[in-house]
Amino acid sequence: MSSRRWLLADQLGPHFLDDPAQPVLLVEARELFRQRPMHRQKAHLVLSALRHRAAELGDRALLVRAGTFREALARVDGPVEVCHPPSRAGLAFARSVPGLTILPPRGFLTRREDFAAWADAPRRGALRVADFYRWARREHGVFDGPPGRVPRRPRRADGAAGLVASPPPPIVEDAIDAEVRDELDRWERDGVRFLGRDGPRRYPATHAEADARLRHFVAHRLPDYGRYQEVMSAGDPLLTHSVLSSSFNLGLLDPAEAIRAAEGAWRKGAASLSAVEPFVQGLLGWREFLWQLYWYLEPGHRGANWLAANEPLPDWFAGLDADAVEARCLADVLAGVRDRAWVHHAQRLLVLGNYALQRGWRPAELAGWFRDCFVDGTDWAMNATVIGMSQYADLGRVDTRPYAVDGRYVDELSDYCTGCRYQPETTLGDLACPYTGGFDAFLHRNHDRLAGDLRLAAELAERDDPQLRDAVLAQEEKRGSSPP
Repeated sequence: MSSRRWLLADQLGPHFLDDPAQPVLLVEARELFRQRPMHRQKAHLVLSALRHRAAELGDRALLVRAGTFREALARVDGPVEVCHPPSRAGLAFARSVPGLTILPPRGFLTRREDFAAWADAPRRGALRVADFYRWARREHGVFDGPPGRVPRRPRRADGAAGLVASPPPPIVEDAIDAEVRDELDRWERDGVRFLGRDGPRRYPATHAEADARLRHFVAHRLPDYGRYQEVMSAGDPLLTHSVLSSSFNLGLLDPAEAIRAAEGAWRKGAASLSAVEPFVQGLLGWREFLWQLYWYLEPGHRGANWLAANEPLPDWFAGLDADAVEARCLADVLAGVRDRAWVHHAQRLLVLGNYALQRGWRPAELAGWFRDCFVDGTDWAMNATVIGMSQYADLGRVDTRPYAVDGRYVDELSDYCTGCRYQPETTLGDLACPYTGGFDAFLHRNHDRLAGDLRLAAELAERDDPQLRDAVLAQEEKRGSSPP
């Protein structure tokens, strides 16, 4: 008797099936939406994607709606198999189900045992994504020849003023989306709480939609991607980004095919290596690295808190109250999370994560917020990104220095400071930028822990003034958890 393939909500693309006739199981476990609040648009996308996949598969698919996964599996006759789940909790559950066959992971290029062999090899220093990316390029034969020069610093934001990027193919909602929206409305009336605002579905729920956006990105936006990837603009939240992270994390797209498509654009001369390689590095480097680190590092990594950051997330931030914020960069980015459940990686690190790091918010709590508020949020991605890279809570196991910068750096990469009531070069006083004062306070508060960090030596030496230290710390203490 053929096993039924259980497709989890991150395994919805064609590359998660082998036999075109194999029966399929899809499960909607409502308790997952009740356990903790998630963004309304994320909940809509997950349910829409599951139901669209069931509709595509027709009679091959059994869609079970139940309270829990265990209840759903109890309704299924015959053997069931599942590809490796995306979280430790999911894997532990799968192992607890009698007779459930667990297949190797899919949707990633590197096998876990190969990563472990690379990570365990003798080396100087900690694991670094740049080293892994060089290894992965050779391992998977991506880009013949030596690595290209990936721009380390983007152009100034004012260079994006003349950018005219072709908009991605629109998402057209259908009867399935209407059904999902009605159901989520009923859940809310019954007491289920969501974050953010509802809105039209902005992200692909099918492989066809995701593939169309990938092909459009490669043809029209990829040529400028390297130049504008870290630019932040209040006037254009997308710029040249693909906005396909949720499609990869739902399994709608195979990253191997996306890498080959981007590489093909370079080989045909349609895009330069400096434009293409940052996109490839995001998939073959960062995405693979984060997935592998999630399984390679011990489970306690999520609890790392080397900087002793113990302040809770304030209600205005946790509740996405962008209207309470006067700092133009933070107000715009927080509104993007509230209204779209997505902002790009520079905004996540330099605006959201940077603000939290400067104020000593709890890293694990922040990681959970990113997971629940972002349409592409997953534990495996947010753990290493937030705990390690953004909040430096693991003492450099993921990145080489705290991802803390002042308002002048934000100004260099964005158009936010124009028209803002705060001045990016000002540290003290009513016009002091919260990021500039916050950066100084962060360095003073963590001086002893950061004293041995060579990359911060100059900044620490510049601030060796007890009077200025006391004034900055007093200012930040007075500001407290109030919105800036």
